[in-house]
Amino acid sequence: MGDLNAEKRARGVGNLDDARNPYDYFEREYGTVPPDDKRAPFRWVSEVAYKNVHRIVARGYDTTELMEEGYGVVDTLFVDFQARIPLVEETRMLNYLMILALEDGLSMPAAISRLVARSKTFLTQACGASILAFGHAYGAYSSFGNRMEKYLKKVDQDGIPMEEAAALLVKENLQDESLGVSELMTKDPAAQRVLARAEKLGVAGKHIEFMQHVVAAAQAQSTSPIDLDMLGAIGATMLDLGFSPEATWAIMAVTRAYAAGAHYIEEVEREETTRLGQELTPPEMYDGPAECPVPPLQDRPPASEAAVCRTPDEWKERFEKMKQLPGSGFTLIEEIEDPSKKSGIKKVGKL
Repeated sequence: MGDLNAEKRARGVGNLDDARNPYDYFEREYGTVPPDDKRAPFRWVSEVAYKNVHRIVARGYDTTELMEEGYGVVDTLFVDFQARIPLVEETRMLNYLMILALEDGLSMPAAISRLVARSKTFLTQACGASILAFGHAYGAYSSFGNRMEKYLKKVDQDGIPMEEAAALLVKENLQDESLGVSELMTKDPAAQRVLARAEKLGVAGKHIEFMQHVVAAAQAQSTSPIDLDMLGAIGATMLDLGFSPEATWAIMAVTRAYAAGAHYIEEVEREETTRLGQELTPPEMYDGPAECPVPPLQDRPPASEAAVCRTPDEWKERFEKMKQLPGSGFTLIEEIEDPSKKSGIKKVGKL
């Protein structure tokens, strides 16, 4: 490359020949530094699957052969997440859970899908927005499952009775939205039917047993009627089927996306899209301060009340006053904790 550098030096390239440069640009080598032979070169390596022109292999199983043998989507979820062919009863149980979770009527995920649909966007974006509704309170399978595993370790490793571990879990987490026990299902037997189905199929294990102790402990400690809810029923059953809390979250959220897609399609077929500025609202939908004239700038008071607080008491007084103004954000408790810690995941990356 010496001739090329000499040609560039003779021609001059911008300010690259400036004497103030910390190095002689035209003497720099071309190409890259020698590869580091002390470690493997970076490349995507996966234990999940690979693909070539002849086949797709997931966890060692040829997906074409899985299809030809008659295995279904539910079976392949066990292959992808657990690297095994499930028992017939396990397939039936997961199929039961996915059908139960697929459609929930006009729930928040469905409503979000419909709202996004009205803006004339893509179906995939609407389904994605719907899945994002699965936060730490709504469908918090990760938070629920990791907490259950934490307290079950006290049973397995410390040897404390399951009832005692359940009572401790409830004592420390009774007000948590992802407890799995709430007032949501006190009149609906769906959650109890999940456990009954698991027991009938013979797939109920220690997680369902532990969940029943948690329900009993929560009912004993609560001052209002509560019972097992769908989060607790599905979460415990999925753990007994061998799925991790994060895998449970992924499977249930994507399952709900099918219903979100149906809601999207219906919305765009039955309703017109809403363009920017088109949506109008009548005064009956407004309950804020009464309308008042906007004063001319020259009539504005020269000295207004400042929002600056100079003492803790002033700050507290203003804070309480602003809490009475809806939409100001002062009534919200800001979550400053790392969401991954809230979900129970201890570290980012490989679990």
